[in-house]
Amino acid sequence: MNRVNILSPKTIPRDLMSGLIVFLVALPLCLGIALASGAPLFSGIVAGIIGGIVVAIISGSHTSVSGPAAGLTAIVAAQIATLGSFETFLLAVVIGGIAQVILGIARAGALSAFFPSSVIKGLLAAIGIILIIKQIPYLLGYDSVPTGNTHEHPNILSQITKLFTGEVHYGAFAIGAMSMALLIIWDKWKVLKNSLIPAPLVAVVFGVIVSLFFRAVGGQWALVDKERLMVNVPVAESLTSFIGFLTLPDFSQIANPAVYIAGITIAIVASLETLLNLDAIDKLDKQQRLSPPSRELLAQGVGNIACGMMGGLPVTSVIIRGSVNINSGSQTKLSAITHGFLLLICVMLVPTYLNMIPLACLAAILLVTGFKLASPKLFRQMWSEGFYQFLPFIITLVAIVATDLLIGILIGMGVSLLFILKSNLTIPIHQIVEKHVGGEVLHIELANQVSFLNKAALEKALRSAPRGTHLLLDARRTDYIDPDILSFIREFKEVTAPVYDVQVSLRGFHDKHQLEDEIQFVDFTTRELQSQLNPRRVLQILKEGNQRFCSGHRLDRDLCGTLSGESSAEHPMAVVFSGIDPRTPAELIFDLGLGDIFSVRVAGNVVGPKILGSLEYGCIVGGAKLIVVLGHTNSGLMKCAVEFACSKQNAEQLTGCPHLESILHEIQQSIEMSQCQHLENGSPENQLEFIDATARRNVIHTVQQVVQQSPALQRLIDTKQIAIIGAILDIKTGKVDFLAEEAIGF
Repeated sequence: MNRVNILSPKTIPRDLMSGLIVFLVALPLCLGIALASGAPLFSGIVAGIIGGIVVAIISGSHTSVSGPAAGLTAIVAAQIATLGSFETFLLAVVIGGIAQVILGIARAGALSAFFPSSVIKGLLAAIGIILIIKQIPYLLGYDSVPTGNTHEHPNILSQITKLFTGEVHYGAFAIGAMSMALLIIWDKWKVLKNSLIPAPLVAVVFGVIVSLFFRAVGGQWALVDKERLMVNVPVAESLTSFIGFLTLPDFSQIANPAVYIAGITIAIVASLETLLNLDAIDKLDKQQRLSPPSRELLAQGVGNIACGMMGGLPVTSVIIRGSVNINSGSQTKLSAITHGFLLLICVMLVPTYLNMIPLACLAAILLVTGFKLASPKLFRQMWSEGFYQFLPFIITLVAIVATDLLIGILIGMGVSLLFILKSNLTIPIHQIVEKHVGGEVLHIELANQVSFLNKAALEKALRSAPRGTHLLLDARRTDYIDPDILSFIREFKEVTAPVYDVQVSLRGFHDKHQLEDEIQFVDFTTRELQSQLNPRRVLQILKEGNQRFCSGHRLDRDLCGTLSGESSAEHPMAVVFSGIDPRTPAELIFDLGLGDIFSVRVAGNVVGPKILGSLEYGCIVGGAKLIVVLGHTNSGLMKCAVEFACSKQNAEQLTGCPHLESILHEIQQSIEMSQCQHLENGSPENQLEFIDATARRNVIHTVQQVVQQSPALQRLIDTKQIAIIGAILDIKTGKVDFLAEEAIGF
């Protein structure tokens, strides 16, 4: 995680502004969640203060904001009813906090890495939709649903129809609509968006001013019903009365088993929700910083111990506060700490001024935040990623909206698990049919981790191999193989494969697998294979190898095994006569194994006694069936030869190489001297075209010279034992163009 100074002058202004905005959003949520949980309203404020100060200081996250969570309301309400009193419930919160501290020390936060991204994105979108649905009543000035209840959502259409039945407060609706318009314009106008003043703060100030104006005007536009239309913070008359709002846990119930059950339940649910929300908030972070999950569990545990001791609801990392924090321009955790201190200061000193803020104004802020979380762009992105991503995403979203956060997440995780199981059952291995010198081989590459879940797919792949197949099981990239899979492989190789006439080769298995590597197919040219080849078949093998080279699908060969293999002599299928350019290694260009060809190289592909001796040895003694004279485009030597032909200097004067002149003279026979005079004035493209044409003519000339100067090779050609062909390698693409019209012996 990046270390950031929370007191940097560059980040303090934005963090303070963000803390103010998060405070304004968190305050009504703290009250609403307490109301929905059946707990004292002040317990929600206490949880917000502790989540903002205690948890934020210990946490390693720069963006997460903690507080009472809407996802815990059903559990809190149920546990308060089960335990019989709020004080006993507070004891369960303390126990839950201790359990979270233990989880943090045990580094259980690493489990967050196993949450599928589709579920996290579904959570984000669901929270966005819940925000939109739950804030519509406040936007319309008609609040019929307790804040914070995540599984009771008002019918959107019924709320909108209230606009036409007179049940909606037009003043609240006007403030909410204008605040939304202001937020949208502010976000679209680049100058305003990049300013230090965040749009939500402007919206709040604007809402207060309009509210005061409506009150001055009077009539049906005035927001007179303060409990329903305005922020409503409990007011303490003195410090004593404020402290009196705090509640201590009932330690007399320490031996009650139900308290521990409740505590563990709170710890599990709060930890799960925290880890999911933390991961989701990290994805929203514009700087893409990672928060340490185990440290977050530790921070939440300390926070919940403090909440239980001071009369607060249990806290978690809350995505609503976190997303508002990020969208408001937060840079460090100072914003979360600021929001906690503002909650403390305001409920102690200036609760009256907070009660001047219209709820419709805050609803507008949350509606815009909700739309960003559940934007159409997100739905299009998930759809484009296919059903394996879209279905868990949309099912998680619908389940959370239809039920509650925990049940929805569990459903989403279950669906993702089903997809993972299906994927493992159907596509756990990579298989490809490879064309080796000795014939086709079905290459099955095992995954890094092969568990019992892979058995069905592996069995299907092995049993579907046609009769007579050479089958290679490759475990070189595998770290773990389930004993059940190893037993199945042994049984298939020793019992099933012989019945199906399938030869099974093994590669990459370790001693612990109790399977020995064994290659039963031929990966290089042997005497037997060489005797079965003819020039046309060898040419086809070279063409297929070059196609694999160009496509990037070269055969995965056991080169070390070839060096230490069974062959004790040379049995190449071809002789490749090429230049010395380092970009033209024949074995790679034609995707060949060690020992498949003789490689003869000399600058310029020029013929001489030593070259002819090498070619004759490769064909007469070595038994090669084909000679390939390989030139290439963009040849530096061809360019040098052209410059030499057009220049009055000798080779040493031109290049500094005194022994190069004989080679350049030989290449000069392939240069059209009539065009050489005009070459200096030509464009670079024309010059390169001329050089490439020279290389092509030089290859053809060399093919003819080999046949003319070697009667021994001529006799082999006449008896159809060998053939010779020229070829040009395109340096840019890697493709080899065989000059079939100039070939001899086919």
